Amino acid sequence: MLLTKDFTFDAAHNLVNYHGKCERLHGHTYRLRVVIEGEPDAEGMIIDFVELKTVVKERILSRLDHYYLNDIIPQPSAENIALWIWGELEGSVKRDNCELYEIHVWETADSRVILRRSDINR
Repeated sequence: MLLTKDFTFDAAHNLVNYHGKCERLHGHTYRLRVVIEGEPDAEGMIIDFVELKTVVKERILSRLDHYYLNDIIPQPSAENIALWIWGELEGSVKRDNCELYEIHVWETADSRVILRRSDINR
């Protein structure tokens, strides 16, 4: 089974290794989807939604929301943001019955990156 939870955060960045308008300072309202793969446990849950929300707030949102991403993630493209989030979440959501499966990062309403476990374990 796949369990998903969505979040949003606002942040500024600029892409210093890019030649175009995105090399200038600008901001986005990012959308984040965390996807956990697993089997229901004795309580009938893959992972408690409340627990997942708490972990994402502590590990991700508290560090990215309303921050300048370049101070945290070198060249903070949507791809690099997804990789950073994966590294911060993977160990925090792993249980005997579940693990991180996918991260989606929307930079705009119609532009996103999807990072899957299979992309990490290549």
